[in-house]
Amino acid sequence: MSIRTAIEARALSTLMGLPAGAQRLVGGRALVLDGQTLAPDLQVMLTLQRLARKGDLAGERVVEGRAAMRANAALVGGRQPIGSIRDLAVADLPARLYEPSRPSGSGLLLFFHGGGFLYGDLASHDAPCRLLAEESGVRVLAVAYRVGPEAAFPAAFDDAEAALRWVHANAAELDVDPQRIGVAGDSAGGNLAAYTAIAAARAGLPLAFQLLVYPCTDADRGTESLRLFGEGLYLTAESIAAFNDTYLPRPEDRVDERVNLLDIDLPAGLAPAYVATAGFDPLRDEGEDYARRLVDAGVEVELKRFVDQIHGFLNITGVGRTSRAAVREIAGRLRVALG
Repeated sequence: MSIRTAIEARALSTLMGLPAGAQRLVGGRALVLDGQTLAPDLQVMLTLQRLARKGDLAGERVVEGRAAMRANAALVGGRQPIGSIRDLAVADLPARLYEPSRPSGSGLLLFFHGGGFLYGDLASHDAPCRLLAEESGVRVLAVAYRVGPEAAFPAAFDDAEAALRWVHANAAELDVDPQRIGVAGDSAGGNLAAYTAIAAARAGLPLAFQLLVYPCTDADRGTESLRLFGEGLYLTAESIAAFNDTYLPRPEDRVDERVNLLDIDLPAGLAPAYVATAGFDPLRDEGEDYARRLVDAGVEVELKRFVDQIHGFLNITGVGRTSRAAVREIAGRLRVALG
């Protein structure tokens, strides 16, 4: 982390750590939409980012967007403790294994980062993977799948399926119980995790859990949450359209079952799911629609909307209070599922 980034992170942490009343003085009048009130610490963060003319994902070229995502992650992630970390290759892909200080069993969570299928890597999601592992006691294996436009659709989905097969093939070496493997991801990674769970069920590959954090489930979304929250709340309607135009440029790509989970025929034997959405997220409605589809298919599902949060809250582990509390709650559910 650069000196400038460290100073900015310190200032952001100080302001987001103020009492709620003081945060209102900084962030302004409470933002209430759709009967929900945005967390005051997040309103402070968004206000500061707006004043600095940075922070959302709209209008970025791919290279600039990747750099912006890494910079944001460094600002809000903090230094999260972890028992140990080991870099390795999973199905010829870069990966990182997070070992908690106090393991709670022989389970393992295979994690796919978000970033619109264009951004994100092991570094951008290091902090949440640390926190999930350390708080749950469950080992987390993060995999850097190939992203576009360099690796065109459906390369990311091929990589995700290959990673799960690799974990099963190497379960003994990893000291993992094959019956206690789960998949997880946020945003685009949530889409990957959800489809990987479907592929596993079709193939009869054991899977114990799927953790889907504000997942993409509909490439041609036209939801109320997109209309309500598509500007000024980090993930924007403009950036979503840019992701689609870059990663799914052909009409036939956008109707593919891998990115249109609301139209897919769900197989029997799908793993139990925990679906977390954010109240102020353009992707909120499609994530909750998919959770209901899973329920209709007979899947055991727990749906939790964190009503005061924004898209990307999984990464906000080092500043403020509300997002970290939400991630810790998710980690608690992970402990129950795989610990």
